[in-house]
Amino acid sequence: MIERTEGGLSVTVPMVIANARTLLETGRLLLDTRGQQPAASVVDLQAVGEVDSSALGVVLGWLRTAGERDLVGLRIANPPASLISLATLYGVSELLPLA
Repeated sequence: MIERTEGGLSVTVPMVIANARTLLETGRLLLDTRGQQPAASVVDLQAVGEVDSSALGVVLGWLRTAGERDLVGLRIANPPASLISLATLYGVSELLPLA
């Protein structure tokens, strides 16, 4: 679902409403800087084949969590074109820190 990689996280499942809650909670746990692993700096979405509007909520939730934990450099890498289109449609594309 979400794998820890060197310096980041990699999402490996569709980011749709059916997975949204689990993705949000798992991502928040993996962004916990109090653990033994170094803090993630990139969330790679290259393996994500399908997104819906809930994906924006998940990504924005991760960014909020990162901000609360002083991970100000968290970036989103390889976002699907459909995620960018949804962010533009909803007027939040400037909130996505793309790598």
